[in-house]
Amino acid sequence: MSFQTFIEPFKIKSVEPIYMSTAEQRKQYMKEAFYNPFLLHSRHVIIDLLTDSGTSAMSSEQWAGIMRGDESYAGAQSWERLETELKDLTGFSYVIPTHQGRAAERILYGYLGGKGKTFISNTHFDTTRANIEFSGAEAIDIPCKEAEDHESDYPFKGNMDIAALDELLGKHGSTNIGAVILTVTNNTGGGQPVSMENAKAVAEVCKKHKVLFIIDCCRIAENAYFIRNKEKGYEHKSYREIAQEMFALADGCAMSAKKDALVNMGGFLALQNEELATACTNLLIITEGFATYGGLSGRDMEAIAIGLREVFEDDYLHYRIMSTTYLGEQLKAKGVPVLYPIGGHAVYVDAGKLYNHIPAEQYPGQALVCELYQLGGIRTVEIGSVMFGKYDEDGKLVAAPMELVRLAIPRRVYTKSHLDYVIEVFDKIVQNKAATKGVKIVKEPKFLRHFTAHFEML
Repeated sequence: MSFQTFIEPFKIKSVEPIYMSTAEQRKQYMKEAFYNPFLLHSRHVIIDLLTDSGTSAMSSEQWAGIMRGDESYAGAQSWERLETELKDLTGFSYVIPTHQGRAAERILYGYLGGKGKTFISNTHFDTTRANIEFSGAEAIDIPCKEAEDHESDYPFKGNMDIAALDELLGKHGSTNIGAVILTVTNNTGGGQPVSMENAKAVAEVCKKHKVLFIIDCCRIAENAYFIRNKEKGYEHKSYREIAQEMFALADGCAMSAKKDALVNMGGFLALQNEELATACTNLLIITEGFATYGGLSGRDMEAIAIGLREVFEDDYLHYRIMSTTYLGEQLKAKGVPVLYPIGGHAVYVDAGKLYNHIPAEQYPGQALVCELYQLGGIRTVEIGSVMFGKYDEDGKLVAAPMELVRLAIPRRVYTKSHLDYVIEVFDKIVQNKAATKGVKIVKEPKFLRHFTAHFEML
């Protein structure tokens, strides 16, 4: 017997209090944070949807694993358990632990990059792009054409444009390509999944041109859910088997374990090429830690090894995707423009459409971020021209392709009633949208400005 209502497939053993601030208090808190949610104090946030990275609630088994953590500097038992788990999951011969995903990106893409090099992706995320561009290399996005239609129900809008990939690799030549990176699910592209068919096509083109194929796999379990439920031929495969099939197509992977490994800290590289793995290991030792801990404590490695098993459980993944879908479908029904279909880890609101009276140079996404916090204490993040906009030679803003706000849902943290509260706050957002004004940047760094920039309301 099946039921329409989904419930959390876990019991709550420990709770953390939420400080219920007033609207007047939140206006002052936001002003003191220069209208940047990254600069808010977490104690002043009611519902935190800033990121799903490192914000998961760990299981009782993971906490037990933390107590078993072997903190030996070299050759720890916790490392052995993590290495065994990762080799079984990914099939790659060389495993390089790091303290988080961007450390793995810095090591790999810093080594492969440099001036004159080009990296190609379905869509680079902010830290990936920053590490590539910091090395002097170029980052090119080639999402599939279906991703341009935000309202269609095409199930795999995270796919890469295969024709564009073939053309670019032929144009640049294999020696000038750092790597082709397939991000699953495609975070910047709306948390949209990548089909196995598309991953196979990417692998074939990369082999044809003799270029390195890397999977950014931080949400590969969520991606496997969509493949099993949306792609013909995978209905009877386990989620883990689907992930293993995708890993087998690539030359390596990079992961922020703070997503689908259900932990608060950790990451890794896994590679097949010994020479590349040796070079990355040397960089690891210089900058992160010894090869068998890479900046991680033994207890963190234990938690990752356990989390990478739990994340592929059927009940967990069903609850996870249904929670995100519930929030997105409810917002859509209220007339809030969202990227559709709803992705795996987050709901993406099209702030450019919601606030069509606010031009890109006044950052409608950041305006929505501020409204959500001031009205309801909900912290979110802009993924638009603040995060990805650039300036031309005359200092004029070159806007991002989309002005989005991401509502990223932490894993195993919030209940359905928390999501209902978010939906209720959006009622007020829609009611007040005509009166909402934009923002301007008054202070910003050169790279990753959205983390520390200061804004003023217009």
